[in-house]
Amino acid sequence: MTRLRLDGVGVTIDGAWIVRDLTIDCPAGSFVGLLGPNGSGKSTVLKTVYRALRPTVGTVLLDGADLIRDLSGRQAARRVAAMGQETVGGFDLTVAEVVSTGRTPHQSAWSATSSADRAVIAAALTTVGMGAHADRSFTALSGGEKQRVLLARALTQQPSVLILDEPTNHLDIGTQLHLLELVQALGITVLAALHDLNLAAAFCDRLYVLRDGVVVRAGTPDEVLTPDLIGDVFAVRAHRGVHPATGRLHLAFSRPTAAASPPAP
Repeated sequence: MTRLRLDGVGVTIDGAWIVRDLTIDCPAGSFVGLLGPNGSGKSTVLKTVYRALRPTVGTVLLDGADLIRDLSGRQAARRVAAMGQETVGGFDLTVAEVVSTGRTPHQSAWSATSSADRAVIAAALTTVGMGAHADRSFTALSGGEKQRVLLARALTQQPSVLILDEPTNHLDIGTQLHLLELVQALGITVLAALHDLNLAAAFCDRLYVLRDGVVVRAGTPDEVLTPDLIGDVFAVRAHRGVHPATGRLHLAFSRPTAAASPPAP
């Protein structure tokens, strides 16, 4: 397992700071969540880890190795895999063909898919419960099935760190839970941007809350997801309770009470 750490990371785009002075620590094997309103910088943070963006300042470290300076793109892709919302472009590929693209970091240029590659692909599909669907068209799958296939593709990279960029958006509740249970069961280091605070409370060991590109709170879900913090960052009222089945923090939300109208003159 691998420890992931972002140390003093800042990113500028077109001269504007998108995230600033971020230090985020993901111990080996932990499930860490990034929370924050739209535009807070969550996706930018994740892109620095899977090398879609280069930090303007600071470093991204894998077990102390600088992800940019010390590792090639191929080496980094063997250790870090990313999964976002369902998209594979405009090609009509089979499930097996989609998943096989995850083997690219382990193959030389123009090499054919080997028997070892096929074994890794089959194992990944079995892990996500899609082993019987290898020959189906990816475009014909449901949203939840597509997300499981994309998870399988990430797993074929055989990563020690998995990056999730809002992977449960547009999925029904049962599919959301199933997908995150699959991820949690992997036992590898996970950094995930999530919108649903209850999913974050249920699955994450540690949370970082971003607003305007900076971390405003970090800690366990119990420490972070307080009514004051949620009201300040998300502009809703939060009511804390305990989930009757899991014993973990559970939240209910309501709109903030409107300010009282001033008295008539």
